[in-house]
Amino acid sequence: MATFTRIETLQLLAQSRLVPLFYHPDPEVAFELAAACYRGGTRVLEFTNRADYAHEVFNVLCKRIHRELPGMALGVGSIQDTGTAALFIQLGADFVITPLLREDVIFTCNRRKVAVIPGVSTSTEIGRAEELGVEIVKIAPGEVLGPAFLKAHLGPCPWTRSMISGGVSPDENSIKSWLDAGATCLGMGSKLFTKDIVAQKNYAALEEKVRAIVAIAQAQH
Repeated sequence: MATFTRIETLQLLAQSRLVPLFYHPDPEVAFELAAACYRGGTRVLEFTNRADYAHEVFNVLCKRIHRELPGMALGVGSIQDTGTAALFIQLGADFVITPLLREDVIFTCNRRKVAVIPGVSTSTEIGRAEELGVEIVKIAPGEVLGPAFLKAHLGPCPWTRSMISGGVSPDENSIKSWLDAGATCLGMGSKLFTKDIVAQKNYAALEEKVRAIVAIAQAQH
């Protein structure tokens, strides 16, 4: 069962601004990466469902985060069907992220009052997600659509709240361009969890990187 209510989770996403996202098969390493993000100042984390037995790692990670990192919401990403969504919700996911606009997944999350963030790439998809009760949509692929797309969409639809996935770099220009365009929060994966940081288990470097990104992002409020 989720630790946070849907509303609390949505508030954390909007406040933290940065949504680190990663997958690692080792529960111990996964926790240390999460802890570094926590110390860096973010209070949301997406663990991606991108390998066999990912739910087993998530199960261990979720329990440790709730026990040792109070106030951090843990979500799951790359969910493409309702059965998988239900599994991770049962394991304690605070939010569910999909790469596509999957209405069955949205319905499953709504039944359990768990925040769901579906992937969208057109204004029509955004509008449909909002009709289904979605509060924050995932704009993807961000590197293709770009900040100009979001800014243009918000002209006639200023109520849309969004998380950007792809196309966000850990530098001030990239962060500001998306937030200035109207993004609610920014998902960041491989450009945050670089191969060197993960391979060398350089958690201090990750912590500093997260702290710098959070400072830039929150200054844009």
